[in-house]
Amino acid sequence: MTDKIQITDSHCHLDFPDFDEERGAVIDRALAAGVTRMVTICTKLRLEPQVRAIAEEYAPVFYAAGTHPMSAADEPMATVEELVTLAQHPKFVGIGETGLDYHYTSESAEVQKQSLRVHIEAAQETGLPLIIHARAADDDMARILTEGYEAKPYTCVMHCFSSGAELAKTALDLGFYLSMSGIAAFPKSTELREIFATAPVDRILVETDAPYLAPPPYRGKRNEPAYTIHTAQKGAEVFGLDWPEFAAQTQANFDRLFWKAAQYKAAA
Repeated sequence: MTDKIQITDSHCHLDFPDFDEERGAVIDRALAAGVTRMVTICTKLRLEPQVRAIAEEYAPVFYAAGTHPMSAADEPMATVEELVTLAQHPKFVGIGETGLDYHYTSESAEVQKQSLRVHIEAAQETGLPLIIHARAADDDMARILTEGYEAKPYTCVMHCFSSGAELAKTALDLGFYLSMSGIAAFPKSTELREIFATAPVDRILVETDAPYLAPPPYRGKRNEPAYTIHTAQKGAEVFGLDWPEFAAQTQANFDRLFWKAAQYKAAA
């Protein structure tokens, strides 16, 4: 069935060492499964050249770059100018991931907030979508995203969304998107699936966050973009749609948000 249905892994980390020995094979397996595009995410700007090189080598791969909140205190502070310059690359399609993580790195909350605001401004300047990581920081996240939007509108995806209903509502009210990862397919994630079910289906993306968070039946193993299929099939159940219909909807959603990837044409 999946060979005729196309979906996009909107968030993975193909530069991570987990894939060093078989990156090409991983991408081939994704294509064979129907995952025809992947956005690989740079989490530390000093590694941007390596991530960019992957996007340049593999036709189905696009990329985004930013400073992950868990690294914000250890990496040089990004500048708007730096991000805007990186965004000139034809396969650079998003700003981030950025955000707030108070679960592991609450001691760097103020630096994380500063970094997040820089990335918001870069998203506003470039028109590219902001890619948000949020963990245990719902109130501050909602406030900063809203303040930024009220100053100047921008687009955004709440990557690997696993936060509470209030943050979901705030994001959706701002016109943002929620992305389903393997977490949404875990048997015990009933409450999370209920949050997704309240969202407009035209605001939903799917992703792996590979090499992390593999969905069943691969839970506990290294994740890879091909497994987006399993999360997307669970998403179809959540929204009460046929699998082909849900896949087509998420493709349309991705094309709308990640407009630069949708418009990309490889040089002849």
